[in-house]
Amino acid sequence: MEQQIYKGKLTQFHWLKIAKKEELTKNTFSLELEIPESLQDQFQFEAGQFVSVKFQSHDEDVVNDYSMTSAPYEKKIALGIKMNSSDGAASQLFKNYNPGDELLVSEPAGRFTLVSKPSEFRTIVGFAAGIGITPILSHFKNILHNEPRTRLFLFFGNKSSEDLVYRDALDNLTRTCGDRLQIFYFFSREKPSNHFFYGRLDEKKLNLIINQILHLDDTDEESTIWDAVDEVLICGKGEMIKTLANACYHHGIPKKNIHFELFEEFNDDIYPIEKEFPLIENVAVDFQMLGKQYHTELPDNTEKVLQQLLIQKFPVPYSCKSGICGSCECILEEGEVELLENEYLTEKEEQKGHILACMSIAKSKKIKLNFDLS
Repeated sequence: MEQQIYKGKLTQFHWLKIAKKEELTKNTFSLELEIPESLQDQFQFEAGQFVSVKFQSHDEDVVNDYSMTSAPYEKKIALGIKMNSSDGAASQLFKNYNPGDELLVSEPAGRFTLVSKPSEFRTIVGFAAGIGITPILSHFKNILHNEPRTRLFLFFGNKSSEDLVYRDALDNLTRTCGDRLQIFYFFSREKPSNHFFYGRLDEKKLNLIINQILHLDDTDEESTIWDAVDEVLICGKGEMIKTLANACYHHGIPKKNIHFELFEEFNDDIYPIEKEFPLIENVAVDFQMLGKQYHTELPDNTEKVLQQLLIQKFPVPYSCKSGICGSCECILEEGEVELLENEYLTEKEEQKGHILACMSIAKSKKIKLNFDLS
């Protein structure tokens, strides 16, 4: 049995049985889902992806996204989930659902992914905070399994050692792959013996990491480890992502090689807007959503399209507002916009007229959008 559920766009959900539930810390737990043989193809996934889970919380339907900690080669779906409050939806999921119960689960989605390059020598750096470790754990397991020439560095921030989730799994990786993986733990509310590892992961901490950890490169005496970094993975709260992404960029990493996954709504731009646009007033907007036609007028083009539609109370789909999640993806059928940043769309999708409404500035007096992609 399956259902189509609207979450930005129509998404296919299937009933899956809970195979295992485990409490990890006082406010996190893991779920492992059983994939029947008939659904193996639908639940193939890439490292770094997530699934959406529909369940009941206080007699209401809730649909939440959870990243997978499992790697594709493990042939299972394992999720890491944080309970933000004792009475929140995730807490209800933990309290009320047990092994043997069924949940509606979407087919895997998300583009916090990397192209596998097993024949290349690569250096990949990950930054995670709290439950943001989940997709990066999936990535690191997958890379260590598939890329024998890739070396990995993980910088993992938590409030305290009690809050450190997946410590055993990470330590097991270093025991088995210590020649290619180094992990460094940072605490913001607990002072470790080495003061270097006290504090949040931010621009100042990155400067220290580059100068004191990623400095000497045994494989190339004329450069540093940081000089050799091919890809950066960042997952956590919006402000951390913004700070670290910009710091990595200013330290020479191209934006296309900085990948991030957001775990909450974030209304700021990740990178500062570097362009100026001619003022256009009274922008006419026609758009289609769930088969319905809408018309409105924006006062001008000083704000992005999605944000202005939300101000006018239109039920347009969104999640992050930062060009990361893809919830506001639509097709530009008429007019012209400037797509400021894009962490989500592929080059082919852009060529077909796909845009992210949250990152689009109108550049014509009229634009026509279609949010019905499926």
